[in-house]
Amino acid sequence: MMMKVIVLSPWDLALAALLIVALAGLSFHLRIGSEGALLVSAARSTAQLLLIGVVLKVLFANGHPVWVGLLASVMLVVAGREVMVRQKRRFVGWWGFGVGTLSMFVSSFAVSMLALLLVIGSEPWYAPQYAIPLLGMILGNTMNGISLGLDRLTQDAAHKRQIIESRLALGHDWRRAISDSRREAMRVGMIPIINAMSAAGIVSLPGMMTGQILAGTPPVEAVKYQILVMFLIAGGTGFGTMVAVSLAARRLFDERQRLRLDRLSPPAS
Repeated sequence: MMMKVIVLSPWDLALAALLIVALAGLSFHLRIGSEGALLVSAARSTAQLLLIGVVLKVLFANGHPVWVGLLASVMLVVAGREVMVRQKRRFVGWWGFGVGTLSMFVSSFAVSMLALLLVIGSEPWYAPQYAIPLLGMILGNTMNGISLGLDRLTQDAAHKRQIIESRLALGHDWRRAISDSRREAMRVGMIPIINAMSAAGIVSLPGMMTGQILAGTPPVEAVKYQILVMFLIAGGTGFGTMVAVSLAARRLFDERQRLRLDRLSPPAS
Protein backbone atom coordinates (compact mmCIF):
# COMPACT_ATOMS: atom_id res chain seq x y z
CA MET A 1 0.00 0.00 0.00
CA MET A 2 1.46 3.34 -1.09
CA MET A 3 1.62 6.05 1.55
CA LYS A 4 0.32 9.52 0.80
CA VAL A 5 3.13 12.01 0.31
CA ILE A 6 2.95 14.83 2.88
CA VAL A 7 3.42 18.13 1.06
CA LEU A 8 5.63 20.65 2.86
CA SER A 9 4.52 24.25 2.90
CA PRO A 10 6.81 27.31 2.81
CA TRP A 11 6.04 27.79 6.51
CA ASP A 12 7.34 24.29 7.25
CA LEU A 13 10.63 25.13 5.56
CA ALA A 14 10.78 28.49 7.32
CA LEU A 15 10.41 26.75 10.67
CA ALA A 16 13.32 24.46 9.82
CA ALA A 17 15.35 27.50 8.70
CA LEU A 18 15.06 28.89 12.24
CA LEU A 19 17.59 26.24 13.24
CA ILE A 20 20.14 27.82 10.91
CA VAL A 21 19.37 31.30 12.21
CA ALA A 22 19.69 30.12 15.81
CA LEU A 23 22.96 28.37 15.04
CA ALA A 24 24.32 31.49 13.34
CA GLY A 25 23.32 33.58 16.34
CA LEU A 26 25.08 31.20 18.70
CA SER A 27 28.17 31.26 16.49
CA PHE A 28 28.17 35.07 16.67
CA HIS A 29 27.68 35.06 20.44
CA LEU A 30 30.53 32.61 20.99
CA ARG A 31 32.72 34.45 18.46
CA ILE A 32 33.27 31.32 16.39
CA GLY A 33 33.15 33.33 13.18
CA SER A 34 31.12 30.84 11.14
CA GLU A 35 27.81 32.71 11.10
CA GLY A 36 28.43 34.47 7.78
CA ALA A 37 29.50 31.33 5.94
CA LEU A 38 26.62 29.39 7.52
CA LEU A 39 23.95 31.87 6.40
CA VAL A 40 25.43 32.28 2.93
CA SER A 41 25.72 28.53 2.38
CA ALA A 42 22.14 28.00 3.60
CA ALA A 43 20.84 30.69 1.24
CA ARG A 44 22.93 29.34 -1.61
CA SER A 45 21.71 25.80 -0.98
CA THR A 46 18.08 26.93 -0.92
CA ALA A 47 18.39 28.89 -4.16
CA GLN A 48 20.26 26.11 -5.94
CA LEU A 49 17.81 23.41 -4.87
CA LEU A 50 14.78 25.48 -5.86
CA LEU A 51 16.37 26.19 -9.23
CA ILE A 52 17.24 22.55 -9.90
CA GLY A 53 13.70 21.62 -8.86
CA VAL A 54 12.29 23.85 -11.61
CA VAL A 55 14.87 22.58 -14.13
CA LEU A 56 14.11 18.95 -13.34
CA LYS A 57 10.37 19.56 -13.62
CA VAL A 58 10.85 20.88 -17.15
CA LEU A 59 13.39 18.19 -17.99
CA PHE A 60 11.12 15.36 -16.81
CA ALA A 61 8.35 16.70 -19.02
CA ASN A 62 10.66 16.81 -22.05
CA GLY A 63 13.43 14.25 -21.49
CA HIS A 64 15.39 14.82 -24.71
CA PRO A 65 18.94 13.37 -24.55
CA VAL A 66 20.45 16.72 -25.58
CA TRP A 67 18.98 18.46 -22.53
CA VAL A 68 19.98 15.58 -20.26
CA GLY A 69 23.52 15.73 -21.60
CA LEU A 70 23.64 19.51 -21.23
CA LEU A 71 22.59 19.37 -17.57
CA ALA A 72 25.08 16.56 -16.91
CA SER A 73 27.84 18.68 -18.48
CA VAL A 74 26.94 21.66 -16.29
CA MET A 75 27.06 19.43 -13.21
CA LEU A 76 30.50 18.15 -14.24
CA VAL A 77 31.91 21.63 -14.83
CA VAL A 78 30.63 22.95 -11.50
CA ALA A 79 32.00 19.89 -9.70
CA GLY A 80 35.37 20.43 -11.38
CA ARG A 81 35.46 24.01 -10.16
CA GLU A 82 34.58 22.92 -6.63
CA VAL A 83 37.46 20.44 -6.65
CA MET A 84 39.82 23.22 -7.76
CA VAL A 85 38.79 25.83 -5.20
CA ARG A 86 38.96 23.39 -2.29
CA GLN A 87 42.69 22.81 -2.78
CA LYS A 88 45.08 24.57 -0.44
CA ARG A 89 47.76 24.22 -3.12
CA ARG A 90 46.33 23.57 -6.55
CA PHE A 91 48.00 23.21 -9.93
CA VAL A 92 48.42 26.44 -11.84
CA GLY A 93 46.91 26.87 -15.28
CA TRP A 94 44.28 24.59 -16.75
CA TRP A 95 45.66 21.64 -14.79
CA GLY A 96 44.06 23.05 -11.64
CA PHE A 97 40.65 22.54 -13.22
CA GLY A 98 41.45 19.74 -15.64
CA VAL A 99 42.78 17.03 -13.31
CA GLY A 100 39.66 16.79 -11.16
CA THR A 101 37.21 17.32 -14.01
CA LEU A 102 38.78 14.70 -16.26
CA SER A 103 38.96 12.19 -13.42
CA MET A 104 35.31 12.71 -12.51
CA PHE A 105 34.29 12.42 -16.16
CA VAL A 106 36.12 9.12 -16.54
CA SER A 107 34.85 7.58 -13.31
CA SER A 108 31.43 9.08 -12.59
CA PHE A 109 30.10 8.98 -16.15
CA ALA A 110 31.42 5.46 -16.73
CA VAL A 111 29.85 4.14 -13.52
CA SER A 112 26.56 5.95 -14.24
CA MET A 113 26.40 4.51 -17.75
CA LEU A 114 27.08 1.03 -16.38
CA ALA A 115 24.23 1.37 -13.92
CA LEU A 116 21.76 2.86 -16.41
CA LEU A 117 22.46 0.35 -19.20
CA LEU A 118 23.15 -2.90 -17.36
CA VAL A 119 21.62 -2.64 -13.88
CA ILE A 120 18.57 -0.37 -13.86
CA GLY A 121 17.69 -0.82 -17.52
CA SER A 122 15.39 2.19 -17.72
CA GLU A 123 13.59 2.93 -21.00
CA PRO A 124 15.03 5.00 -22.52
CA TRP A 125 18.38 4.53 -20.82
CA TYR A 126 18.88 8.31 -20.46
CA ALA A 127 15.53 8.82 -18.68
CA PRO A 128 16.21 11.98 -16.62
CA GLN A 129 14.39 10.77 -13.49
CA TYR A 130 17.04 8.05 -13.22
CA ALA A 131 20.08 9.50 -14.99
CA ILE A 132 20.30 12.92 -13.30
CA PRO A 133 19.79 11.90 -9.64
CA LEU A 134 22.12 8.92 -10.07
CA LEU A 135 24.85 10.98 -11.70
CA GLY A 136 24.40 13.69 -9.09
CA MET A 137 24.95 11.31 -6.18
CA ILE A 138 27.96 9.66 -7.78
CA LEU A 139 29.45 12.96 -8.93
CA GLY A 140 29.02 14.65 -5.56
CA ASN A 141 30.72 11.90 -3.61
CA THR A 142 33.46 11.47 -6.22
CA MET A 143 34.10 15.21 -6.01
CA ASN A 144 34.68 14.95 -2.26
CA GLY A 145 37.04 11.99 -2.61
CA ILE A 146 39.09 13.62 -5.36
CA SER A 147 39.27 16.90 -3.43
CA LEU A 148 40.64 15.17 -0.35
CA GLY A 149 43.07 13.04 -2.35
CA LEU A 150 44.53 15.89 -4.38
CA ASP A 151 44.78 18.17 -1.37
CA ARG A 152 46.65 15.51 0.58
CA LEU A 153 49.00 14.72 -2.32
CA THR A 154 50.05 18.31 -3.05
CA GLN A 155 50.53 19.25 0.60
CA ASP A 156 52.43 16.05 1.30
CA ALA A 157 54.73 16.68 -1.66
CA ALA A 158 55.52 20.16 -0.36
CA HIS A 159 56.14 18.97 3.19
CA LYS A 160 58.29 16.03 2.09
CA ARG A 161 60.22 17.88 -0.59
CA GLN A 162 63.63 17.03 0.83
CA ILE A 163 62.75 13.34 1.21
CA ILE A 164 61.42 13.10 -2.35
CA GLU A 165 64.42 14.91 -3.82
CA SER A 166 66.79 12.71 -1.82
CA ARG A 167 65.17 9.63 -3.32
CA LEU A 168 65.50 11.10 -6.78
CA ALA A 169 69.20 11.82 -6.10
CA LEU A 170 69.68 8.19 -5.10
CA GLY A 171 68.42 7.06 -8.49
CA HIS A 172 64.75 6.35 -7.78
CA ASP A 173 62.31 7.27 -10.51
CA TRP A 174 59.44 9.65 -9.80
CA ARG A 175 56.99 6.80 -9.09
CA ARG A 176 59.10 5.40 -6.27
CA ALA A 177 60.05 8.83 -4.98
CA ILE A 178 56.45 9.84 -4.34
CA SER A 179 54.89 6.41 -3.87
CA ASP A 180 54.22 6.87 -0.13
CA SER A 181 52.46 10.17 -0.63
CA ARG A 182 50.48 8.84 -3.57
CA ARG A 183 49.20 5.82 -1.64
CA GLU A 184 48.29 7.97 1.35
CA ALA A 185 46.42 10.43 -0.86
CA MET A 186 44.38 7.62 -2.41
CA ARG A 187 43.61 6.21 1.03
CA VAL A 188 42.46 9.60 2.33
CA GLY A 189 40.25 10.14 -0.71
CA MET A 190 38.37 6.88 -0.08
CA ILE A 191 37.89 7.37 3.67
CA PRO A 192 34.46 9.14 3.40
CA ILE A 193 32.78 6.44 1.31
CA ILE A 194 34.31 3.63 3.37
CA ASN A 195 32.99 5.27 6.54
CA ALA A 196 29.59 5.79 4.92
CA MET A 197 29.30 2.14 3.89
CA SER A 198 30.50 0.92 7.29
CA ALA A 199 27.93 3.01 9.18
CA ALA A 200 24.97 2.58 6.79
CA GLY A 201 21.99 0.91 8.40
CA ILE A 202 23.44 1.00 11.92
CA VAL A 203 24.71 4.48 12.67
CA SER A 204 22.87 6.27 9.88
CA LEU A 205 20.08 5.81 7.37
CA PRO A 206 21.40 7.11 4.02
CA GLY A 207 19.62 10.04 2.47
CA MET A 208 18.35 8.34 -0.67
CA MET A 209 16.77 5.45 1.25
CA THR A 210 15.23 7.84 3.76
CA GLY A 211 13.80 9.98 0.97
CA GLN A 212 12.27 6.99 -0.79
CA ILE A 213 10.71 5.70 2.42
CA LEU A 214 9.25 9.14 3.19
CA ALA A 215 7.84 9.18 -0.36
CA GLY A 216 6.07 5.86 0.24
CA THR A 217 8.46 3.32 -1.31
CA PRO A 218 8.43 -0.06 0.50
CA PRO A 219 11.46 -0.21 2.84
CA VAL A 220 12.94 -3.34 1.26
CA GLU A 221 12.90 -1.78 -2.23
CA ALA A 222 14.40 1.42 -0.85
CA VAL A 223 17.19 -0.63 0.75
CA LYS A 224 17.94 -2.36 -2.56
CA TYR A 225 18.34 0.94 -4.34
CA GLN A 226 20.48 2.29 -1.52
CA ILE A 227 22.83 -0.71 -1.70
CA LEU A 228 23.12 -0.20 -5.46
CA VAL A 229 23.86 3.49 -5.05
CA MET A 230 26.42 2.92 -2.29
CA PHE A 231 28.34 0.46 -4.45
CA LEU A 232 28.20 2.78 -7.46
CA ILE A 233 29.41 5.70 -5.35
CA ALA A 234 32.25 3.60 -3.96
CA GLY A 235 33.31 2.59 -7.45
CA GLY A 236 33.12 6.13 -8.80
CA THR A 237 34.94 7.62 -5.83
CA GLY A 238 37.65 4.97 -5.73
CA PHE A 239 38.44 4.95 -9.44
CA GLY A 240 38.14 8.73 -9.70
CA THR A 241 40.50 9.32 -6.79
CA MET A 242 43.06 6.87 -8.17
CA VAL A 243 42.98 8.49 -11.62
CA ALA A 244 43.20 12.03 -10.22
CA VAL A 245 46.02 11.29 -7.80
CA SER A 246 47.98 9.39 -10.45
CA LEU A 247 47.66 12.24 -12.96
CA ALA A 248 48.55 14.82 -10.33
CA ALA A 249 51.56 12.84 -9.11
CA ARG A 250 52.93 12.68 -12.65
CA ARG A 251 52.36 16.40 -13.10
CA LEU A 252 54.54 17.14 -10.06
CA PHE A 253 57.61 15.97 -12.02
CA ASP A 254 59.04 17.16 -15.34
CA GLU A 255 60.54 15.14 -18.18
CA ARG A 256 63.89 15.00 -16.36
CA GLN A 257 62.14 13.62 -13.26
CA ARG A 258 62.67 16.72 -11.16
CA LEU A 259 60.13 17.69 -8.50
CA ARG A 260 58.36 20.84 -9.74
CA LEU A 261 56.51 22.51 -6.88
CA ASP A 262 56.44 25.67 -8.97
CA ARG A 263 53.56 24.02 -10.81
CA LEU A 264 51.49 24.51 -7.67
CA SER A 265 49.96 27.74 -6.46
CA PRO A 266 51.28 29.29 -3.22
CA PRO A 267 49.61 27.98 -0.04
CA ALA A 268 46.18 29.53 0.52
CA SER A 269 46.05 31.77 3.55
